[in-house]
Amino acid sequence: MTEIRLRDVRKSFGSTDVIHGIDLAVASGEFCVFVGPSGCGKSTLLRIIAGLEDVTAGAVEIDGEVVNGTPAADRGLAMVFQSYALYPHMSVYDNMAFGLENAKLPRTEIDVRVRHAAELLQITDYLRRKPKALSGGQRQRVAIGRAIVRDPKAFLFDEPLSNLDAELRVAMRRELSALHAKIGGTMIYVTHDQTEAMTLADKIVVLRDGTVAQTGTPLELYNSPDNAFVAGFIGSPRMNLIEAVAEPGARGTALRAGAARIEVPPLAGLAPGGQVTFGIRPEHIAMGAADESDLTATVAFAEQLGGETYLYVDAEGLPQLTLHQPGQVPVRQGERIGLRFDRAEMHLFDADGRVLANGLVP
Repeated sequence: MTEIRLRDVRKSFGSTDVIHGIDLAVASGEFCVFVGPSGCGKSTLLRIIAGLEDVTAGAVEIDGEVVNGTPAADRGLAMVFQSYALYPHMSVYDNMAFGLENAKLPRTEIDVRVRHAAELLQITDYLRRKPKALSGGQRQRVAIGRAIVRDPKAFLFDEPLSNLDAELRVAMRRELSALHAKIGGTMIYVTHDQTEAMTLADKIVVLRDGTVAQTGTPLELYNSPDNAFVAGFIGSPRMNLIEAVAEPGARGTALRAGAARIEVPPLAGLAPGGQVTFGIRPEHIAMGAADESDLTATVAFAEQLGGETYLYVDAEGLPQLTLHQPGQVPVRQGERIGLRFDRAEMHLFDADGRVLANGLVP
C-alpha cells in the first residue's frame, strides 16, 4: 500500500492562483475524500497528484519519493473519471484488458486479472458486452475494473458517481466502500457531495478557495467544525447559522439575534457587543411550549417523510430555520411553535468565522 504526501503545493494558471500552499498526508490504505464547493480546487489537486497537472511550487511525494517530474503513466496510480471513458467499440473484457496488453503482460496473467476484477465488481456476466449495452452503474463498474486490473499504488476517483441517478449513487457508494474493504488500497476521492464524503471517507479534506478548511474523520468534522464554513458545509440538511450580538445575560451571556434573546453559559473571550455566529443542527432544536422556549416561530413548510419530519420555520429577524424531528409531527403551515436550542450542541464562531466553542456548557 502507498502513502501520498503534499508539501506546500501551489498551482497557478497564468496570474490566477488556484492552490495556495497545501500540506497534506494520505496514509497507506486510507480512503481520503476531497470535498468542497465548485471551484475550490479539489479536482485540480487530484490532477496534480495524478501527474496530469504540474505543480507551480511545492512537492508531491509517493512513498517518500518526490514525483514532480514523473509523467502520469509512470506514477503507478489509476484514475477513474466521471465520464467512464470506455472504448465504445470494445467489449467489457477488452476495455479492462487494453492497458495490460499495451504493457505487454502475458495473456494468461491478463485473463486472471480481468476475471478477478470482474468477480469483485460482479460484472462477470457482462464481459462480452459492449458499453452501449450497459447501464450507467455497470459502465462505472467497468471503469473501476479497468483501474483494479493495473494493481496500482493508489486509486484516484474524480466525481465518479455524479452521472448516476440518486438511487444508483447510494448503491454505488456501498459498493465502493465494500471494494475498499476487500482490496485495502489507498484511495483519494473527489466529490462536491458532502453526503458521499460522510459515508465513504476514513478522512475528509474540506477545501475552500484552494486552501484546506479542515481535515478529519467524518464525525470529527460534523461534531467539531473548526470554522463556520465547515459547519455549514458538512451535514445534510445543513447547520442553521445565525448572526448575533453578545449581551450580558442573567447567568452568563445572551445572544441577541433579531427578536430572539438566547441565554447561554458564560464563555471566556466573548465580550458584550461582540459580533458572533452561532450554529445549531436541525436535530438539536426541540419543539416545546412558547413559555419554555428560546423563541417562537411560524411553520412555513413541513416535509412529512413517514419516519421523520423536516420543518422549515420563520422567526422575526432570523434566516429560515430547519428542524429535524423523528417520526410524524402533526403541524400545519402557518402554525406557531416554540423552539428550544440544545446548549450542549450549539456551536459559536467569531466575526471571522473561527470556532469559539463546540458545545456551550457551563
